[in-house]
Amino acid sequence: MRVLLLYPLFPKSFWSFDKALELVGRKVSLPPLSLTTVAAILPQTWEFRLVDRNVRYESSADWYWADLVIISGMIVQKPDMLYLIESAKRQGKLVAVGGPYVTSVPEAAQAAGADFLVLDEGEITLPMLVSALERGETSGVFRAGDEKPAVTDTPVPRFDLLDLNAYGDMSVQFSRGCPFQCEFCDIIVLYGRKPRTKTPAQLLAELQALYDLGWRRSIFVVDDNFIGNKRNVKLMLKELAPWMKAHGYPFTLSTEASVDLAQDQELLDLMIAANFTAVFLGIETPDTDSLSMTQKFQNTRNSLVEAVNTINRTGLRVMAGFIIGFDGEKAGAGDRIIDFVEATAIPQALFSMLQALPNTALWHRLEKEGRLRADDGEANIHQTTLTNFVPTRPLEEIAREYVRCFWELYEPDRYLARVYRHFLSMQPSPNKAKFKRPGLVDIRAMLTICWRQGVQRSTRVQFWRQLFSILQRNPGVFKHYLTNCALLEHFIDYREIVRAEINAKLAEYTPEEATAKVEAIAVN
Repeated sequence: MRVLLLYPLFPKSFWSFDKALELVGRKVSLPPLSLTTVAAILPQTWEFRLVDRNVRYESSADWYWADLVIISGMIVQKPDMLYLIESAKRQGKLVAVGGPYVTSVPEAAQAAGADFLVLDEGEITLPMLVSALERGETSGVFRAGDEKPAVTDTPVPRFDLLDLNAYGDMSVQFSRGCPFQCEFCDIIVLYGRKPRTKTPAQLLAELQALYDLGWRRSIFVVDDNFIGNKRNVKLMLKELAPWMKAHGYPFTLSTEASVDLAQDQELLDLMIAANFTAVFLGIETPDTDSLSMTQKFQNTRNSLVEAVNTINRTGLRVMAGFIIGFDGEKAGAGDRIIDFVEATAIPQALFSMLQALPNTALWHRLEKEGRLRADDGEANIHQTTLTNFVPTRPLEEIAREYVRCFWELYEPDRYLARVYRHFLSMQPSPNKAKFKRPGLVDIRAMLTICWRQGVQRSTRVQFWRQLFSILQRNPGVFKHYLTNCALLEHFIDYREIVRAEINAKLAEYTPEEATAKVEAIAVN
């Protein structure tokens, strides 16, 4: 069996970092870990080709070669995923589709012509697909029901199928699931509230595979809450730290975690010892009432400002996500987010307008209240979309605050000032990696940053003053500091996109029905 694995296009987004990746000759931030894992689970006597369409398009030779086409993706990849299904059927190929989007909303893929829907988690449903193919079947829907696989059985992903030179980072996964119950989150719907983890040996085997392939850059641990099972993650980190040391700290690591990470100094210290350098936190909003409304109680128990400062001082760069549009949210939510980001000096703050994702508690509540927008009831986690439901305050007001967040926080002087404050107070990593001579690409990238930000832009005086101050006062963070300066090249471009597209969508928006529904909610 010859299998063509296709990964659909992502739209340009906050995380695409296009302009920054161009500086170092990379095309995409992260690889399709889902498809490399699918290839590892399927019979290894089969042949595989993996085409990430964010790197290159499939060729006519790829289509001709394949017996079976497998497509996986997320909700933001929906348009290209449906296009690929239709293209594969025009080529006369059997098509199997899976991943989080199709698992939540299988109807669209079915309507586009997919032969097999491989839903839920592949450790259970991919063997069902294999059995069906061996029986000569040409269609089917495979579900795991309430069963969740033990990820201790998940094999090492087929990283060898990737063009490693195309990516800024690699990705691995240690756990699935999250113990919390945030109303808007689909992770607990897809993967459950009992976090399941791999064994330390499994994760080390994945890192060793990447090491053997020659990877020596950063790795993102894609867990939606890396510390969901604190006991197991600590056991893993205690084995990871000596592995990192023995290999000369070949990778820097980053991940996503809940904000209660700040309350566990042992866990923070273990992450530093294992060469973690950054963590993404779902702050969502500094408004306690909104956090309680959306059942994100873990963010209400301690000071969020102090939590960010604690994590940063320990030596982890903090990235954070924020949402505008919660029910009951008071006017000025955007300004309060801006104030919070400035107070904590978080360099990268991601914003989105609240989306009701399919089958989440929020989606079911809004559906019952008749507040899902018929034109976009499916949702789309993207930074250039309006809410897919009728909010409790004017959508225009929410959108204007949202655009202002992007615009003000990514003013070049404001962004560079936050990067400077963030790294000036950060503890340098105690881990000494093997010296690596900078390549021509790295030197060219550094010179380009210095030219654009230190000569061409109005930030020139600020740029050089801060750069020399970091070298003098905290030289151990210089490389990470300069990398974050480089990200400004993306954000300057992206905030223009956000403003233009949100304004365009507002121009098409008719608020009459929404106003009527909001008034009805208020009366009820």
